[in-house]
Amino acid sequence: MFSGSSPFSDSVDTTFLAITAVSLVVFLGLVTAMVYFVMRYNRKKNPHPTNIEGHIPLELTWTIVPLVLFMGMFYMGWRGYLLEFDIPDHAVPIKVTAQMWKWTFEYPNGVQTDTLYVPMNTPIKCILHSVDVNHSFYIPSFRIKKDVIPNRENIMWFKTVRKAAYDIACAEYCGLNHSYMYTKVISLDSTGFDQWYRMISIQQSKPILPFISAVKQPD
Repeated sequence: MFSGSSPFSDSVDTTFLAITAVSLVVFLGLVTAMVYFVMRYNRKKNPHPTNIEGHIPLELTWTIVPLVLFMGMFYMGWRGYLLEFDIPDHAVPIKVTAQMWKWTFEYPNGVQTDTLYVPMNTPIKCILHSVDVNHSFYIPSFRIKKDVIPNRENIMWFKTVRKAAYDIACAEYCGLNHSYMYTKVISLDSTGFDQWYRMISIQQSKPILPFISAVKQPD
């Protein structure tokens, strides 16, 4: 948790912490007020209750303060939501195909793998397809998830910021072996990725296209 593994994780984690902090303050405030009112205005101390017609300043306070808090949390979530659709122009397209119960990744030169290898610090544009039922492409460490639906193309993107291996799961129940529909994102530095890409291209008799140099971050 709070891994900072992608541009989305920082936004999601910050929003999560902010909402948690606000919720905790509100919860403690409400509990404190309830305990105080029980002790201060119990029947023994106030045998004859006072009829209160209204209190405009108090009513404005409990209306405006929650509204401001809600709009602040909404803005933080909205900002992260917009980032999902801000796909960089130089993002590398990789076709992701879901089927019961595995993932297949196809690179621009036609190479296909069941593990997603990507170069670090490079935007990756995933083009999502399903050949059978509904699936959901989920990378928990990146805080991203997108439904994969038959006869429909969905797009998502991400960028890794460190060398590591990350889990990919299906987050939509898709049949008997749904829980086994796991694979990995392997993030490599540019040299390591170039070596892997060249090797797998030769193994599968695919052309080594300029994709290798194109995926490097522009200056």
